[in-house]
Amino acid sequence: MDEIVKAALKKWPNVPHCFGWLALDARGDWYMRDERIQAAGPFPRVKGSRIQHDKLLAFIQRNYLADEAGAWFFQNGPQRVYVQLEAAPWVWRVGAAAPWPIVAHTGQAAQARSAWLDEDGRLFLDSDIGFGIVHTLDMAAAAEAVEAGHWRPEPARFEELPRRFGYQLMPAPVPKSS
Repeated sequence: MDEIVKAALKKWPNVPHCFGWLALDARGDWYMRDERIQAAGPFPRVKGSRIQHDKLLAFIQRNYLADEAGAWFFQNGPQRVYVQLEAAPWVWRVGAAAPWPIVAHTGQAAQARSAWLDEDGRLFLDSDIGFGIVHTLDMAAAAEAVEAGHWRPEPARFEELPRRFGYQLMPAPVPKSS
């Protein structure tokens, strides 16, 4: 986490969390979802505005974390901006040849531990930094890794993956008890 973010958290510790305004699709693209977009429909059916500003993307990716309940967020100064996920918290890019290294959409290298194939033929990898989906552009390299026996995908139903790997697709505020 950036030092400036840590300082803001100390200065303003009680800023309310933000929900519904930031999303990550299955290709590793970030989207802003203002009130108009949120009213137009749920993510990912209605995505919003793709974030393309390099410095903003780098800031989001450096401050991308998960809470104890498996809800992923971007720590924006003192405010947590919870992220809606299309498929998983990480999107893997796969190296084109053995040993088929994987790198997250944030630029972090990882080591795959297991592979999972959902009912739609999407490949997911659990790694030392967490669970993610393989980017669609890298499925040819991933197929080579599978054919070589490097990864042995197990079948899984997509709806079961968030619970099994401890993440939330659509974080929402916890209702306050009275």
